[in-house]
Amino acid sequence: MMRTTLLITLVIVWFTGCTMIPEYTRPAPPIPSEWPAGPAYKGVADGRPGQVAADIAWRDFYRSEQLQKLIELALANNRDLRIATLNIERVQALYRIQRADLFPTVYAAGTGSAQRQPSAISTSGDSTVVRQYSVGLGFADYELDLFGRIRSLTEAALEQYLATEETRRSLQITLMAEVANTFLALAADRESLKLAQETFESQEASYRLIERRYRVGASSELDLRQAQTRVEAARRNIAIFTSRTAQDENALALLVGAPVPPELLPGQMGEETVLNDITAGLSSDELLKRPDILQAEHLLKAANANIGAARAAFFPRITLTAAFGTVSPEFSGLFRPGSDSWAFAPEITLPIFDAGRNRAVLDGATTERAMTVARYEKTIQVAFRETADALAQRGTIGDQIAAQESLVDATEATYRLSDARYKKGIDNYLGVLDAQRSLYAAQEVLIELRLARLTNLVTLYKVLGGGIILKEE
Repeated sequence: MMRTTLLITLVIVWFTGCTMIPEYTRPAPPIPSEWPAGPAYKGVADGRPGQVAADIAWRDFYRSEQLQKLIELALANNRDLRIATLNIERVQALYRIQRADLFPTVYAAGTGSAQRQPSAISTSGDSTVVRQYSVGLGFADYELDLFGRIRSLTEAALEQYLATEETRRSLQITLMAEVANTFLALAADRESLKLAQETFESQEASYRLIERRYRVGASSELDLRQAQTRVEAARRNIAIFTSRTAQDENALALLVGAPVPPELLPGQMGEETVLNDITAGLSSDELLKRPDILQAEHLLKAANANIGAARAAFFPRITLTAAFGTVSPEFSGLFRPGSDSWAFAPEITLPIFDAGRNRAVLDGATTERAMTVARYEKTIQVAFRETADALAQRGTIGDQIAAQESLVDATEATYRLSDARYKKGIDNYLGVLDAQRSLYAAQEVLIELRLARLTNLVTLYKVLGGGIILKEE
């Protein structure tokens, strides 16, 4: 009898169970279907040959072996990523707990009792000892999910779990980009440090020359002091970039989560070919592959499932308690013919008056879904803006570098001519001083622009969802 009841219960759950979750429809992306066009975006999203970022494996994009090893160390040791991984395990456990409510919790129990009845209350007039032993299986307070309340909650928990998976994927992409940008910044600062050292050596040599000329009366004290200002300015720049390189190394160690081996540190930026070329694709639909957008969509599905649970609360809730076993006054009598026992206690609860609680819960769930839709749409809009900004920079950075290179050549020529005119006594040292300042500033800006071109590629790769770690990795 009990087995039949249990079988009927399972059949009811699996074949008549339903949910009241509203039909899910993905909101239309609130962004243009095409990338922006105009002077700032020339040659960026015009279908030129090249792979779309999301289709390029991170090892194919980050081509430097040093950078690849640093990223591998960061993926293994970074504490933020480790916390995100543990959070996935935590949310997965919560999902498994919620899913377990779909099934009855079957227990096995064995009891034994002995009670002495005094002669004063015994029907036989003698004191007696009453013994009872029982062994059985059963389940208690198992809810038949006829209206999908538990299924809806389970669906919501599943979407929460999937959202945390996407959070980790998004963090992985961001971490790789941060490691790459810090790596490139260190290379640029080392190049700037070398430039400052070379400038210092050049300025010091000029100062020594002017000092000798001053001693013999061929140069004025003003020329000497002006030359000294450039020496001290170069000395200050050396100290600044020495500090910056140390800070970059510290930042890299924090991202990697361990001390960085010296052989993995970059040389000068000009010596590194670290990145592959990418395109943005022809459509902004590429953004829908981003983990943060997928995360927002999973959260939207979870909010949608919570509405199903809130709706189901308006309907009756049926719970079952059942047990099957054997009972005997003697331990040796267990499992003998005639000792079978069973109990079956269904219960139905129908909400009649709850002072508007269920309605308020449903309204709250509906509002939460509307808020989650807005968050999902904003995530897409932010992604579009990030990509558009990166594309705008990419469309103009080449012209900026070309112009800056020409400016460096021109200021270098100006410096040579000014220095020659000064040495021939045609001009004073002020013209040389201005040319030196202009040349150093132009060279430093060129380093910054070359760094900007590389970091722009990293940013574009990141904002387009490139760098997703596959499970087999």
